[in-house]
Amino acid sequence: MVIWNIFGQGYRSKGLCTPGGRKGTFDGRYGCRKCFCVTFDKSNKTAVSGEYFFLYYSWQRYKFMCHVWHSSRKEVRKFMMKRTISGMIGAGSLAHNRRDFVAENVDPDRVQLNICYKNENLKEVYKELFDDAAERYNVGKRKDRQIANYYEKIRQGKQEKLFHEVIFQIGNREDMAVGTLEGNLAVKVLDEYVKDFQKRNPTLRVFSCYLHQDEATPHLHIDFVPYVTNWKGKGMDTRVSLKQALKSLGFQGGNKHDTELNQWINHEKEVLAEIAKQHGIEWEQKGTHEEHLDVYNFKKKERKKEVQELEQEKENLTVENEGLTSQIVDARADIKLLEEEKIQFQKDKETAERRAEKAEAELKKLEDRREFLQPVMDNVSKEIKEYGMIKTFLPEATALERAVTYRDKKIKPLFIEMKNKIGAMAAQVKELTRERDNWKSKFQKKKREHEDTKKELAEVQKDYQKLSGEKEILQGLANRYNRLLRMLGKDMVERLVQDDIRMQAELQAKKQKEQMPKKISDRIPWAKERSEEHNAQIKKNKAKYRGMEL
Repeated sequence: MVIWNIFGQGYRSKGLCTPGGRKGTFDGRYGCRKCFCVTFDKSNKTAVSGEYFFLYYSWQRYKFMCHVWHSSRKEVRKFMMKRTISGMIGAGSLAHNRRDFVAENVDPDRVQLNICYKNENLKEVYKELFDDAAERYNVGKRKDRQIANYYEKIRQGKQEKLFHEVIFQIGNREDMAVGTLEGNLAVKVLDEYVKDFQKRNPTLRVFSCYLHQDEATPHLHIDFVPYVTNWKGKGMDTRVSLKQALKSLGFQGGNKHDTELNQWINHEKEVLAEIAKQHGIEWEQKGTHEEHLDVYNFKKKERKKEVQELEQEKENLTVENEGLTSQIVDARADIKLLEEEKIQFQKDKETAERRAEKAEAELKKLEDRREFLQPVMDNVSKEIKEYGMIKTFLPEATALERAVTYRDKKIKPLFIEMKNKIGAMAAQVKELTRERDNWKSKFQKKKREHEDTKKELAEVQKDYQKLSGEKEILQGLANRYNRLLRMLGKDMVERLVQDDIRMQAELQAKKQKEQMPKKISDRIPWAKERSEEHNAQIKKNKAKYRGMEL
């Protein structure tokens, strides 16, 4: 018997007024038209069965929680929504996530519907996590080996990323589009999922988290810093490490297709699937193996599995496409930023040129002043030389003039006059020397300022040329991408991009595989593996061309 539980009280279906406004059983005509609850046929026969399932649906002011009880789980799954669940590594565009700019794939009218769970400054998060560890590490270290800024060390390094981003999504734009009832249900599930994310993953420090509802499908952007504490290896005891952070959560990793990151993402997808199941959404994933199938059913099952894999790949590519779109938007934003910086550098250049012109004018004034003072100084020097040599200045003595009279009346006044004049000239020389030194000091200062301004101007010109080159490169890339979009179409370009990414990954994997290990102990197994691969290829070629020998 079907029981409807409303506000904790049970009622038989016959006595319950349906959303269609009629009493009786739920059927296709009078059932919940946009909800996902079970419906019944006209004869009131048993419609569905299963142990139970839950579904929440808002109708007017009441919330109905449907409980359906019966026997077979397989039949219940027929009435649950089947949706794919996507979890992938994101591009990590914080400006895009914050909506500092509106991309082409964003609906501006729905931006206010986005949910911001966290928006912290990444540099401050690094200080919070690693400053104490850096201080402990620097104790007793040479200054050139100390870590002054761990954020800059990671940013400029190649071993670890500053942060990582994961994107989670339920369904796609066809079955879980934003603005629809299904899309709103996806928002509810994602909201419930993200609230315990940090608690589940304590070694993944979340600093930015957004739920976007202004694109085709609701999805989560979670940005975090993976770190490990009590590290016993080389370096700081608390450090950035995605591998070690995930290992501390219990993900040990296996081969290259079963890494710690892949295991963790699959686990998070399972958590999301469990929450979705409570809301009437079943995770549509790869088919399971069934034994004892005949040939026809086996092939049918295999084709179905291939279709499911392709659909899953399509979902992942859709999310990746959104990531590539955001990267293109970021590149365009970078071009715009470079243009703004170019304008600012142009202004700085003009300011430096004006300062250089002003310094040159000051130098010219000082040089003119020096040229003006030089004759005066030359004249003073000449007078000093002349008065420093007493030769024909003494008057002739008259006949029978006494020596005392000649000394007191002629020589003494002359010497007093010479003394006073020389003293006055010496004071003038001292004052002129002081003024000359003062102007010389100003001249040297202005000269240094002029040289500094010239160096600053050269640096500005160098930065301007560098920015101009970077702008041209980015603009060329954007133009070529847009040209490819026009010529080949968006789908073809996306497929080529994905093919190139996959090819590069294969080449990188092959290169790493073929690279000889550094440790001597690892070289023998490596050489043995290469030899076995070579022999296997020879056998394969012999089998392939058997009977074709001359």
